[in-house]
Amino acid sequence: MHYDIRLTLSYVYDAWAGGGRHQVRVLPPTIPGIQRVVAASLSFTPAPSERSDFTDFFGTNVTAIVCRDAHDTLDVKMSARVAVARPEIGLDVSPSLPRLRKEIGGVLSLAPDSPQHFLAASDHVGIDPDITAYAAESSGEVSVRAIARDFCTRINCDFTYDGDATTVATRARDAFDLKRGVCQDFSHVMIAGLRGLGIPAGYVSGFLRTIPPPGKERLEGADAMHAWVKVWCGREVGWIEFDPTNDMLAGNDHITVGYGRDYSDVAPIVGVLKTTGGQEAEQKVDVVPVDAKSVEGAR
Repeated sequence: MHYDIRLTLSYVYDAWAGGGRHQVRVLPPTIPGIQRVVAASLSFTPAPSERSDFTDFFGTNVTAIVCRDAHDTLDVKMSARVAVARPEIGLDVSPSLPRLRKEIGGVLSLAPDSPQHFLAASDHVGIDPDITAYAAESSGEVSVRAIARDFCTRINCDFTYDGDATTVATRARDAFDLKRGVCQDFSHVMIAGLRGLGIPAGYVSGFLRTIPPPGKERLEGADAMHAWVKVWCGREVGWIEFDPTNDMLAGNDHITVGYGRDYSDVAPIVGVLKTTGGQEAEQKVDVVPVDAKSVEGAR
């Protein structure tokens, strides 16, 4: 499946700002066996005084900018065409939970996708006894993959999607107490519960195509950046991605931007600047499927 993606991040400051330094993580990468970036661009208004592009430890594309001149707005615009073709998930050959713990002990690596990086507490995700106990209600399943799938479904059933209940600073425990939140919160709770059981779990940032109700036109800007969870299901299976917000495995409508331990590793933009007062922020995303004829015609 091919998609054209357009993202705009807009910031309006109450007062003139200067000396801004930001890191932006919004450009999708090519991931062998999952997705291929056909073309992509990232621009800023006003144009930064300095810019550098690199890949972070977990393989996420990062653009670092410096804005020295005075400015009272900042616009970030990203456009990309991405082809997504996730492999079909086969038979469940993942180990039992006790067996998984033995397999983790045999995988000692500092590689970015090593399960060792995704077991401990992180900034937004603590190892919480109450969340672990909640996750343990799924631990009667035979395999690790089945545990993760059951837990994904339970979170979807027990939590209410509410865009006003939380912020980007909300931790897993706070969202767990509320039983409300957005995709970031659903994912953090799932990660916290699985790590509490000893199952490596990480955060995936990206885009999700939203499909309008029958008979309704798709709204421009109606899509949003999304988050879901990757779970290490043993040596034979590796990583499988689950979307607790939608109670599903990640599919060809999920376009990956980056991986991390939690939201703080893959926030779309982080930085500092000199100013007074506050700011207003707005995000717009369009994820538009591209038919095969259009793709062929562009080649």
